[in-house]
Amino acid sequence: MSSSHKFVVFSALSLSLYIFHFPLRYISHLTKSKLISSKPPSTTKLPQATPMGSLPSPPRSSTPSPSSPNNSLSSYRVCATFCFREPAPNLNISNWIEFYDPSTNTWTYASSIPGLTENHILKGFAMVSLGDSVYIIGGRVCFKERAHTSDECSELVDVDIEVSSSVLRYNVGSDQWSTCAPLGIPRSDFACTVSENKIYVAGGKSTLACARGIPLAEVYDPELNEWTPLPNMSTLRYNCVGVTWLGKIYVVGGFAERADSELPPIMVRSCAEVYDTQTRMWDLIVGMWQLDVPPNQIVEVDGRLFSSGDCYKQWKGHIESYDGKLNIWNEVEGSQIQSLNSLISALGTQHDHNWALSQRRYLTMAPIGLNLYFLAGYGIYREFSRTMSIVHKFDISATSDAWTSMEPMEEDGEKELCGHCCVVQLT
Repeated sequence: MSSSHKFVVFSALSLSLYIFHFPLRYISHLTKSKLISSKPPSTTKLPQATPMGSLPSPPRSSTPSPSSPNNSLSSYRVCATFCFREPAPNLNISNWIEFYDPSTNTWTYASSIPGLTENHILKGFAMVSLGDSVYIIGGRVCFKERAHTSDECSELVDVDIEVSSSVLRYNVGSDQWSTCAPLGIPRSDFACTVSENKIYVAGGKSTLACARGIPLAEVYDPELNEWTPLPNMSTLRYNCVGVTWLGKIYVVGGFAERADSELPPIMVRSCAEVYDTQTRMWDLIVGMWQLDVPPNQIVEVDGRLFSSGDCYKQWKGHIESYDGKLNIWNEVEGSQIQSLNSLISALGTQHDHNWALSQRRYLTMAPIGLNLYFLAGYGIYREFSRTMSIVHKFDISATSDAWTSMEPMEEDGEKELCGHCCVVQLT
């Protein structure tokens, strides 16, 4: 679509915020939140974004003053998308966006994602930031349905409807949505990363009927509002991870196959494709991921790549850093924690006991400065209709006591993370 494409603008409706205090004790440093903000209880229907033309947005909460010790963090927000796990009467379970403020350890509801039919959910999309805007790209639209696994048992399953080519932009500062030029081809479960103020996507699935990935790649220029095709990768792949490192685009792992390849299938799935934006050529790095299972997330911090798990086991007990010279992943010293909720001290209190028995529902990783933030959600022991959220921080520059756990927050409803988070730096 050309630069003359007309934008459609929406303004999100604001919601009331509820305050919770849940004091716990931790092994490492504990940062207490001044305010914990949440979406309404699960009995309240989430609003859809409503067309508002150019009407002004509601006022946003202020950031800490320049004298605040957390002022260096006050311009950052971690953006995450959620849906409710289970349909219920008078409840729209479709995606919404929340922002985490690391300077105050607070979550704030931002907006529902416009354009979704009620109770339809977007998954398998990519979410990245450029400036103070968040882009939601592609994905597959689905709805939840209860399937009977036996005469007595049933479980909720996602029923896919379509693979999307849509691209939405949410301006965090103005609280407005815009439609952007669509992808050249619909895709879900693909690699996506940002380099030099452009968005690169590669691989993924383009249809529901085909279980194979695609080799296609393209780049989005926000100034022109258009997508440009790139040369194809040498492999078909989906569930791959995209990351920008040392000025190049890395598409790592995934379920991959390569025609006329002498490499064993496991080596194809553990390789990475690297795109040089200057030469416009792809190169293959054999064994960069080293596992047959696709990575969960790979992020860049201070010129190094970090990972903490794969798509089946989001946390594998430690953080790893990639050594490009030796083409291996090494455990990061001081990061070894068998279970993230073990960061909470087990001193015999009922809350600590409940945490030990809680099951993690989601986990996503966000890089800010020299820190890796792990945003986790847990089911509350014996309270299945509630969710406990907690953030753990790992300082990659620390020589000891690198882990810090924030004060948790409790909220109504079983919410589900719909995609990986991204970090926005406000101007």
